[in-house]
Amino acid sequence: MNANTPPARVVATPAALALIALLKTKHGPALMFHQSGGCCDNSAANCFLPGEITMGAGDVYLGDIGGCPFYMGKAQ
Repeated sequence: MNANTPPARVVATPAALALIALLKTKHGPALMFHQSGGCCDNSAANCFLPGEITMGAGDVYLGDIGGCPFYMGKAQ
């Protein structure tokens, strides 16, 4: 990375990428991740299948991990 290249907004460890690959094999390639704040749904990323969650105006796309889109609540 040179001085003009911004840092990645999302990254994953090799172990996480291996788990994502396993999940994609088991559930299909259309997985997505979303991280929201708050005490009730934790502050951890959650993995969803198509149709399990709808992105809204308060969600921001940060990039892909393991070929899957990663979103975060704008307030975070």
